[in-house]
Formats: sequence, structure tokens, C-alpha cells
Amino acid sequence: MKTVLLIVAASAALGCSNGERGRSASDTTRADPARSGAASSGQVQLKLPPGFTATVFAENLGSTRHITAGPGGTIYANTWNSPYDTTRRVPSGGYLIALRDTNSDGRADDIRRFGSTHESGSKGGTGIALNGNELYAEADSTIVRYRLSGSDPVPSGKPEVIVSGVPTKGGHPMHPIAVDSRNLFVTIGSATNACQVKDRQAGSKGRDPCVELEKRAGIWRFSHQPGQRYGPSQRYATGIRNAGGLAFYSDGTLYSTQHGRDQLGDWTKLYNPKEAANLPAEELLRIRQGGDYGWPYCYYDPTLKRLVLAPEYGGDKKTPGRCASKLDPVAAFPAHWAPNALAFYNGSMFPKEYQGGAFIAFHGSWNRAPEPQEGYNVVFQPMAQGTATGEYRVFADGFAGNAKDPGNATHRPAGLTVGADGALYISDDQRGTIWRVSYK
Repeated sequence: MKTVLLIVAASAALGCSNGERGRSASDTTRADPARSGAASSGQVQLKLPPGFTATVFAENLGSTRHITAGPGGTIYANTWNSPYDTTRRVPSGGYLIALRDTNSDGRADDIRRFGSTHESGSKGGTGIALNGNELYAEADSTIVRYRLSGSDPVPSGKPEVIVSGVPTKGGHPMHPIAVDSRNLFVTIGSATNACQVKDRQAGSKGRDPCVELEKRAGIWRFSHQPGQRYGPSQRYATGIRNAGGLAFYSDGTLYSTQHGRDQLGDWTKLYNPKEAANLPAEELLRIRQGGDYGWPYCYYDPTLKRLVLAPEYGGDKKTPGRCASKLDPVAAFPAHWAPNALAFYNGSMFPKEYQGGAFIAFHGSWNRAPEPQEGYNVVFQPMAQGTATGEYRVFADGFAGNAKDPGNATHRPAGLTVGADGALYISDDQRGTIWRVSYK
């Protein structure tokens, strides 16, 4: 695997006081500095397969979450002011960003913010997606839509609220989205780890039935019409703890990643520390209308290659029980890596072996102790006709630098998109960097 040395330069070294080059005169936003307490900005070595090169497309953007590729080579990003981290702030110019490379040097020189936090009061979000000239984005408990017109990548009008009242309390407040010609799909993550009577308390039994499934832990479907209100009736698929990435395969089928549950090690009579660190698998799911993927009653064991009953519901780490009727994943990945983004490769720049395959960005683990923390990378999953055709392989690594832990990792992959030029773009929410990965 080839190693590419990338220098994350300080803004001043680039001749820019705010890290955003070539902004319009009307945009006076100053990007936020890196999170307090994180590893100091410096050199990271990204390891890529031979023939691939990664360059910094933009940096110092704030907490950059999901990204999507638009017309004219524009990359759109959503940024998020996490309620869990008060050191991060969405810049006053807006939580959405349009980035363009107008001089073809591989780096964004036209960077503009919109979706003003002053006007909307929004803390931003994760989800962002394009349908033609319509840009959909998550903003707190709403999904909004901007209409793009002409050659200007920044919309001039105010957004329409397409869906309101989306749950944000408890665990997994983020809402990844996907849009096709008729539907808007929205992730509603679970509020709890395993729907226990006392969330995350060792030995607490699971609620049975888990009424949380009526309103959380699944994928919801809406139309494109403004003024919709979130409710249980729009649930499209269930039993998905947290669908961190959503994307359409080439045949239009929706796929998602799933963050597996935590803390199997709380059940010490069943799981030793090593088992707790390596169970359950993270998953890639083919989404069916009405499909049930098992959470919280089940988790996927990659060694047994099946869903098994969770200990909160009487499981013994071997018996499938009611899980035999749930839907298995298309592919499985190491535990606790946190798959935050999904993109199928439909470009023409990369070699043929990548065509139709899935790239998945892993945000990185926090609860594998006493085993080392892992993830903080981008993997490639070969696929054909919607089915995995081999084992995944790590495609890009080295983002975290010398510290693979959430607080001190230099970068944490959070978003993916394939540009019009066929390059793969990777966003980071630790320091607000976007990389462009190309192939020669």
C-alpha cells in the first residue's frame, strides 16, 4: 500500500487568516479553530493503494459531516454544532458550505457558507443530499430544501421546510438522508443502546416489546412535498440502531450502514473483554420496505455469520431465537468502528475493480478497551449486482495520526461523495478537512 504524506498546514502558512481561500466579498465568516484538546495540527500520513493520491481540497471548515457532489464540480457540506462538545461552533456565515475549485489546481478556492445560523437558529446537522437542482439538508429537527439556479452554487432564496419534528433527544441525534426522484429517506437513530429498562446499566433487562421502535431506530420515508410532520406512519424499515450512511446502488436500491450496539461486556458471565471488544459486527444493509434488521433484540456475530439473540433478551451468545426471522447484512465489518458514511463508486477515474463497489468511512471506536481503539479509516467493499463479492479492504488509513481515540485523533472520517470528475472526496469532522482522492 502506498503512503502519501499530507501536511495539514496552518492557515497563516497559506496566506489566509481564516483557512477559507477565495471567499466572496460578501462572506465574512471566520472558520472555527480546531477542537480544544485535540492533537496539534501537523503531518498525517494517508496510506492509499498504488496509483492513488490524496490532496487537501479544503480545511478548517468546522465540524464537517456529510458531503455531496453537485453540478459544475461543486461539493456541498453540512456542518454540525454537536450538543456533546461545547468547544465546537457553527460559524455565523451558515452551517452549509459550497466549495469549488475554479482554477483546476485540486484545491477549493471558492468557499461560501449559507444557511445562516443567525436567521434560522440552527446548529446544523449531518445529512445532505441533492436531487437535480434541489439541495436537501438536515438542520436540527427539520429537513430543509434549497433550490439552486443558474451557475451560482449558493442558493439565493430561503429554504423550504420539508419535514419538521424529527427526534433529536437521547442517543443518535444525527439524521443522514438520501433522496431519489420521488422519495426522501431519513435516518432516525435509536435513543438508547439496547432499549434497556435503564439505558446502558449493566444487567438491566431489555424492554420487550421495545416501544422505542415505533418512533426511532429505523429509516423513515417522506415525499418531496413541503410541510410534512414526522410520525410513526412514515416508517420504512425498522430494527436499525443507527444508519450512519445512506446511499442508492446503481439499480436504485437503498443501502445503509449500521452502528452495532455497545457494551456486551456488561454481561460479564457471557462475554470476556476480548469478545466484548470484537462484538458485534458493524453492518452494510440492503434496505427493504417493511424490513426488520433485528435491533435491539439481535446483533450480528461475524464468526457465527448470523444474527443472535442479545443478552438483554435472554440470549446466550449462540442462540438465534427470534433473530432467525430478521434480515442479515450484505457485509460485516469489525466491531465499534462506527460507519458514518457510504458511497457507491459510479465514476470512471478509478480502475475497473472499483466500479459498483462501496466506500465506507469509519469515524473510529471509543469502547474497544482493553483492546486498542480502531477504525478511523475508509474501506472498500467489492460488490456486484448488489451483493458483496469478497472481503472488504482498507482503502485509506492514517487519518487519526498517532492517537486512535476520539478526543485526540488528528482527523476522523465522517463523509464521502464521488465527484463529477470521478474523484473520491472524504470529509473529517475533527478539524474540518476535505480530501480529494484521485487515480492516475
